[in-house]
Amino acid sequence: MSGELVAITMFVGAFALVFGIRYFLNKEKMAMIERGIDPGLRKATPKPFISLKFGLLMVGLGLGLLVALFTVRGVFGPDISNAEEGQAVAVYFGSIFIFGGLGLITSYVIEKKWLDRQG
Repeated sequence: MSGELVAITMFVGAFALVFGIRYFLNKEKMAMIERGIDPGLRKATPKPFISLKFGLLMVGLGLGLLVALFTVRGVFGPDISNAEEGQAVAVYFGSIFIFGGLGLITSYVIEKKWLDRQG
């Protein structure tokens, strides 16, 4: 019974979320039109480094997972007890975020050097 209630609640919540977002975006555009502002202000600007950023982020996340795997195996051995499992999870999350952040910082440094060379 409760599983069905959770499914129904999630469906209704997702519908309300999408409906609310669309409603308020439409209301915002109508207010802009009433004030004489072009609602097409959010034109797509070219993002030449988006592939580099996501690529380096994914490489960083992958390296973080590998480092975490080797760290957990080296520290705790192949058999992890329930008490050590929480520490292993912390190692995984910490490594993922550290290396993902390093990937984004690397992307920023590359973009900054390229933009400084251009102008």
